[in-house]
Amino acid sequence: MREIAPELIVLEATGGWEVRLAAGLALARLPVAVINPRQARSFARAVNQLAKTDAIDASVLAHFAEVVKPELRTINDEGTERLSALVTRRRQVVDMLVAEKNRLDSAQNVGVKRRITNHLHVLREELASLDDELKDEIQRSPIWREKDALLQSVPGIGPVVSRTLLAELPELGSLDRKQIAALTGLAPFNRDSGVLRGRRVVAGGRGRVRSVLYMAVVASLRCNPVLKRFYASLRAAGKPAKVALTACRRKLIVILNALIRDQVAWTLEAA
Repeated sequence: MREIAPELIVLEATGGWEVRLAAGLALARLPVAVINPRQARSFARAVNQLAKTDAIDASVLAHFAEVVKPELRTINDEGTERLSALVTRRRQVVDMLVAEKNRLDSAQNVGVKRRITNHLHVLREELASLDDELKDEIQRSPIWREKDALLQSVPGIGPVVSRTLLAELPELGSLDRKQIAALTGLAPFNRDSGVLRGRRVVAGGRGRVRSVLYMAVVASLRCNPVLKRFYASLRAAGKPAKVALTACRRKLIVILNALIRDQVAWTLEAA
């Protein structure tokens, strides 16, 4: 059988179904890239391919790989994949807790209320178990212990944010400020054409990371003097709250990236 040596393998992100295949290809030292499905559909429309079948999709992805040459997936070790799976499961349990609490508030039947209450008890036990397992997983790795301590030295960064960054952003500390902002989807893009000047927008990147950074920024505005001053200055300059919060998220990830890169804990001077 003739050995196949592809130059690039492109997969669409499909809500997690692509993860095992992409990881297997990467571990086999095959060049694999995972792209946003919206990129593939936009590319298909750009080349006037409006029909959609499995065969057509495969052809479009091959053409996309040839023309765009998307960035290759980094290889995560087994420990990082395990940590990511635990973080994902924790987020799912939290989502279920929120949903069940909402159902309990609106439930009228006594029996249904009792069942929801019992389920909430089970979910809380599962959440506590996951938190213990995540803590143990990080403690087993000297590298993760150090990174976790550096991240949590920043006011506003707690265990949930730190563990999510370790699992979902292993590149933290290895990229420059522009690259880390772009990777997390917090780098502003121009929307200018001719004499028109549009607002700068952020898009793409890793949504899970952006979500926890939002939580961190909201907490930081109460306890982090650097981000408090930065946010206040943006608001005083007339920036909308949403724009100011996005800018704070970008500033925070840049600070965290620098701390991990330089292996130093938080100080006002380091920020």
